[in-house]
Amino acid sequence: MSKEALNPLQGMKDIAAPAITQWQSMETSARSILHAYGYNEVRTPILERSGLFIHSVGDTTDIVQKEMYRFEDRGGRDICLRPEGTASIMRYAASIGQEAQDGRYYYLGPMFRCERPQAGRYRQFHQLGTEALGEPNPVADAENIALQVHVLKEWGVSDCTVHVNTRGARDDHAAVNRGLREALAPLSGELCEDCRRRMDTNVMRVLDCKNPQCHAVVEQLPSIRSFMSESSNRYFDEVTRYLTLLDIAVVQDDRLVRGFDYYQHTVWEIKHAALGAQDAIAGGGRYTFAMGKKPIEGVGFAFGIERVIMVLEKLGIAGTTTSSQDVWIVTQHDDAFDENLVLTETLRMRGLSCGMDLGNRSLKAQMRAANRAGVDWVVVRGQQEMEAGTFQLKHMETGEQEEVGMPELLARLIRPFSVESI
Repeated sequence: MSKEALNPLQGMKDIAAPAITQWQSMETSARSILHAYGYNEVRTPILERSGLFIHSVGDTTDIVQKEMYRFEDRGGRDICLRPEGTASIMRYAASIGQEAQDGRYYYLGPMFRCERPQAGRYRQFHQLGTEALGEPNPVADAENIALQVHVLKEWGVSDCTVHVNTRGARDDHAAVNRGLREALAPLSGELCEDCRRRMDTNVMRVLDCKNPQCHAVVEQLPSIRSFMSESSNRYFDEVTRYLTLLDIAVVQDDRLVRGFDYYQHTVWEIKHAALGAQDAIAGGGRYTFAMGKKPIEGVGFAFGIERVIMVLEKLGIAGTTTSSQDVWIVTQHDDAFDENLVLTETLRMRGLSCGMDLGNRSLKAQMRAANRAGVDWVVVRGQQEMEAGTFQLKHMETGEQEEVGMPELLARLIRPFSVESI
């Protein structure tokens, strides 16, 4: 195969040691926090029916029109690689019926969008997301934002800004769209071609356009809250009140709408200046899905893991976690090989990460392997140690080496839990 054929496809990448340990550490800490908030994991299929996203995300969105990896399978079904996680969780919830009402779920895994690769954005990317099902409730929205901020702080991401807005209740959307079209009509000549089309198909998306010229037009528009009902505005005021109560500082951004059609009421984005102009690292919102016999309502968010890691790199945090083993067993004589193999498994069963050269190479080659593995300790055993029932224990950082028996070996290598560590 050519060298090019060995590389991942454009917009995709391999994630391996030592970088993978950063991912694993983030996933572990996030799972712990999500468990504390009462969330359970759901692992949905990577392949889904295309219609799931067309009808939920919206057939006028860029995801559906330009970015989905969509194809026909051998059975003639229109399927795609999932471009986002919420619709899949809603399908799952609808499939189990009433049992899913008021459920709390999270997902973690790869998503796929065929967009132009750029810094921190890939065609296969990874999301951690949550979905808290239930009727609209300002407290639930505020708690969801607090949870997202909590996870980011645990990961070491500081100095974020939380931008919040409302899209109003579902019943407000017609009035909001009408008000926006009327406000945009005299300015339509200044909009890009896509936004002129959006005025007819999905006018709310004009507010989300990244074109500087369109952005200048949007700044001249009245707040979309001025087109909403009093009850929708009260709902949003309650969300911000609870955020203040939870000590979450926010920026009220009345141009923020997010791109998916399923959103209603609260929407938000979390941004970090370290990423420059494209500064969003996470977002979420309240939604309603027409799926099954009864609409499913809830609130949720998603992190782009690659985007978060970019921020950590800018802050000098990412990449500090290293992959290493605890112990390496070195065989100094052929007769010791079998007993060393048993010792390796014994230490692993007691929770240690333990390696051994299975090719029974030279002592020098085995020590090089121990160095590459980054171990803290090396245990050397040969014929002499076997006869004496001892081991040579070497601390790799200090270079100190001593002869110990089995009880002392286990005591030194296996650190028991203390009351303080529980």
